[in-house]
Amino acid sequence: MADVNKLVFSILSFLDDQKKHGNLSDDQVESIEVAYQCLESAYKINVHDPDMQAKYQVQRNLLDIFNSQMPSTDFASLSLHEASLEEKQEAEDWKNKGNDFMKNNKFSDALECYAKAINLDGKTAVYYCNRAAAYSKLNKPQLAIDDCNLALTIDPSYSKAYGRLGIAYTAINDHESARECYRKALELDPDNQSYQNNLEIAEQKAREFAFGAGFAGGPAGGFDMGGLLSNPAMMNMASTMMANPEMQRMMANILSGTTQGQGEGVPSEQGLTSLLQAGQQLASQMQQQNPDLVAQIRSQFQGQPTGQEPQEPPKDSESNQ
Repeated sequence: MADVNKLVFSILSFLDDQKKHGNLSDDQVESIEVAYQCLESAYKINVHDPDMQAKYQVQRNLLDIFNSQMPSTDFASLSLHEASLEEKQEAEDWKNKGNDFMKNNKFSDALECYAKAINLDGKTAVYYCNRAAAYSKLNKPQLAIDDCNLALTIDPSYSKAYGRLGIAYTAINDHESARECYRKALELDPDNQSYQNNLEIAEQKAREFAFGAGFAGGPAGGFDMGGLLSNPAMMNMASTMMANPEMQRMMANILSGTTQGQGEGVPSEQGLTSLLQAGQQLASQMQQQNPDLVAQIRSQFQGQPTGQEPQEPPKDSESNQ
């Protein structure tokens, strides 16, 4: 019965909070009051009784417990709990402890601290962004992506969340998404050299993946292009494909894209997109026409180095890190 009483106590606490802070209509408040009184009477529980608080109160409120079992991307829109001043201060303390653990490369400990900060104050973007950094260090990029998106739901102008989102996308080889994240980060923080460097890395990787797409799921760094071009089957297939009007259109888009203020040989956004499309179409048609040749190309791609990786921006003195 004790566990049931804890559940009822949590429900009553939630309803009590909704009556005070739920921004509800008078009719809604009246309906909640009826439900509140029925539960209070049935289970003989008073949420304002200090003895019952000590006996039945749990560390997390009912809504946060519910949210912890929901997909993480739903959390920001569902969370209605407003942290008290004491909870905000305690959350900030946990965040600072997490930052100390990150500096000492104790990423699991940092993760736990940021989670505690979020449980106390789920509407502060920094806590999600910092936890995303810990997830990235623990090689859990999808969880880092989820947390960065939560941070941006709370604060759409949070440049560091875009930067860390770019790092997470890079980890799953989604360089197009990483490129867009770094561009947005730079729009918000134009003087950040780390974002600029990471944007250039993402653009380079996207170009490499345009040639590698469909063959091995990886970049073309170190690939023996000379050997590929000397392959008679490859050259015959390339000649056939280049006679295709659709492929000619794609190549024209690529070439025109290098002259739109980007400098010689550097694709613009339109050119880079066309380059990716051409690489993917080439891979698809090659797979259909000559799967043995594709298997040979794939074996050459596998195990090649990926080049420079994106970096976190240097630590600064901001209080919201």
